[in-house]
Amino acid sequence: MPGVFLDDSDHFDVALRRFKKQVEKAGVLSELKKRQHYEKPSVMRKKKKAAARKRLLKKMRKMNLL
Repeated sequence: MPGVFLDDSDHFDVALRRFKKQVEKAGVLSELKKRQHYEKPSVMRKKKKAAARKRLLKKMRKMNLL
């Protein structure tokens, strides 16, 4: 669980920025969005397959351009 400890000399803006960075690194928001609605296993497999295809095409394009 992300958290930030403040000293007396720390500014709120700096602490908020550090907290946001920790939340993003921990993947809290992406997990929240993923769990917001139920997704059938077949739909999850379809999305996973599409993402893999997209990554492969991107890799192929990158290799051809270099």
